[in-house]
Amino acid sequence: MRNTRARRPQPAIREEKAGNTARGQVAQRKKPQGAAAGEWVSNKAALGGATARRKPVVKPGAKPMDGEVTTPPVARKAPVTRAKKLAVRAGSQKEVAKQKQLREKRLTAEQVGEERLQKALAFSGWGSRREVETWIAEGKVTVNGKVAELGCKVKPGDDVRVSGKRVQMRWADRLPRVLLYHKQEGELVTRDDPQGRVTVFERLPKLASSKWIAIGRLDFNTSGLLVFTTSGDLANRMTHPRFEIEREYAVRVLGELTDEQIAQLKRGIELDDGPAKFERIDASGGEGVNHWYNVVLKEGRNREVRRMFEHFELTVSRLMRVRFGMFGLPPRLKRGQFYELNETETMAVMKWADLKLNGEAKE
Repeated sequence: MRNTRARRPQPAIREEKAGNTARGQVAQRKKPQGAAAGEWVSNKAALGGATARRKPVVKPGAKPMDGEVTTPPVARKAPVTRAKKLAVRAGSQKEVAKQKQLREKRLTAEQVGEERLQKALAFSGWGSRREVETWIAEGKVTVNGKVAELGCKVKPGDDVRVSGKRVQMRWADRLPRVLLYHKQEGELVTRDDPQGRVTVFERLPKLASSKWIAIGRLDFNTSGLLVFTTSGDLANRMTHPRFEIEREYAVRVLGELTDEQIAQLKRGIELDDGPAKFERIDASGGEGVNHWYNVVLKEGRNREVRRMFEHFELTVSRLMRVRFGMFGLPPRLKRGQFYELNETETMAVMKWADLKLNGEAKE
């Protein structure tokens, strides 16, 4: 069969071959000195630019060559599974209507009032308060055309700019959110861990316009109730020592306290960082060498419960927080699950803490 495909003109073919030959000669002349035969060289290096050599591929288990510097492989952190939400039955129509009303309620600009500049910018998602304070000190923040100073306040309607860029301000004009999480052992109460361990903030649901604040902390090997909120004033109300909010723990100990030791723990003992005491301590049974106790105290110093038992040379083999103030660990809340308070429950918390609807402290 005759080939009917169109053929390129012979002059075009000759021109293409000549161009390829010329480019190869230019690359050979521009090849950087010291490049070994057969070694790959980038186009940029071939044209006289900086030499960019491809890094040799080292197979696992292979020994490096003499003089070769190898970089240890970086372990990639596995993706963290988000915590599951505890499923609850919806309330009556009246309760659902009340929750919707509270969810849609907004404070007016007059009710919101003035707010410290660093707090307002942090709430609007422009970094932490410390970062904002640094920008203010450097003169990068202006309010209504004037350079802001530390301590100044802003209100809805003010023109706030950072490095000349106008900020779309957000204001705490609605109910905050409150969440109960059943922490598992092996999780850290921090936003970032250099060692790549799992943090509780990675397990929580993401927020669009604010961030979760942990009310108190739990040790790496301690499980139980953690309370999170978007209200900084509520977190301060529950954690500041002057409010003396109770914390209740279930403690499993290797050994048993004597009646005299229990009396001493109630009266108070001296630790390295000061006196400490239990407001209440009750024996809860146990098997063999393991004994359970329920203890209540009004502060939350680092490893305080464990250190109080270690004072009598008793080792805590398990520690779980079951209550924090008015919040108890729900019986149906499994480890790694969370429950978010509905609007009527959140409003009850605001009244208990003597805060405004938006979670701010009353003036």
